[in-house]
Amino acid sequence: MYRFLMTRQWVILTLLVLAMIPTMIELGFWQLHRHEHRVEQNALITRNLEAEPVPVARVTSPGHTVPRSDYWKAVTATGTFDTEHEVVVRRRTSRDERIGVLVLTPLDLKGGGTVLVNRGWVPAAADQQAYPEVPPPPGGEVTVAGRLKADETTSASGIKDLQGLPDRQVMLINSAQQSHLLGRPVLGGYMELTSPEPAGGSPETIAAPDDGSIGPHMAYAVQWWLFAAGVPVGWVILVRREKHDRAQATADGETAQEREPATA
Repeated sequence: MYRFLMTRQWVILTLLVLAMIPTMIELGFWQLHRHEHRVEQNALITRNLEAEPVPVARVTSPGHTVPRSDYWKAVTATGTFDTEHEVVVRRRTSRDERIGVLVLTPLDLKGGGTVLVNRGWVPAAADQQAYPEVPPPPGGEVTVAGRLKADETTSASGIKDLQGLPDRQVMLINSAQQSHLLGRPVLGGYMELTSPEPAGGSPETIAAPDDGSIGPHMAYAVQWWLFAAGVPVGWVILVRREKHDRAQATADGETAQEREPATA
């Protein structure tokens, strides 16, 4: 009664089931790893945000690549903003998902050196070739606080670094690029400004990273594993149903043959 399993249709179905089970198990572990990464990242964000702020020059230097362990670390800096070499970073969103630009201003440090400060978001100019209206930073010597971030790259961010942009407009926040434009060393990475708050709320400061949400990855992992367990169960049900249908068809055929002589 199980010879039908050797038919072409059932062989293909069985091979498909055998391929689906390990694939779904692997997808479950992929989602599990994403869940673990999110939990680890949340812990890192919380730890670095709640740590005592340190001078930015202690954790980075010219040409330094900010390691993941230092992402969002609370840092401070004292110096003077260099508005003459301020640039805007195109195609960035505000807290309510409006498209605009980020204001990137060099801060010449009191003890020497320069660090880039992302002062926040402002609307883009109506003409893409024009420089937008940007509120000025505080004048004179100022102490700012912020979150340390790593330099942006195309490979990490997915943002294409376009060439031929209008003057003082860039696509990426990158200390090496700005160092070349400024003609002087710039500390690796940049600061995401948190204080002092801009007058009038513009530029709009960047929202703090989310360290409380873990996302649906664990639920997706469990779903994939349930699917993996359900596939062989479904295959068995189909086999039993096919067996029953074939047996029923055979019985019905034999009954019809027995009735034919009496009818004649």
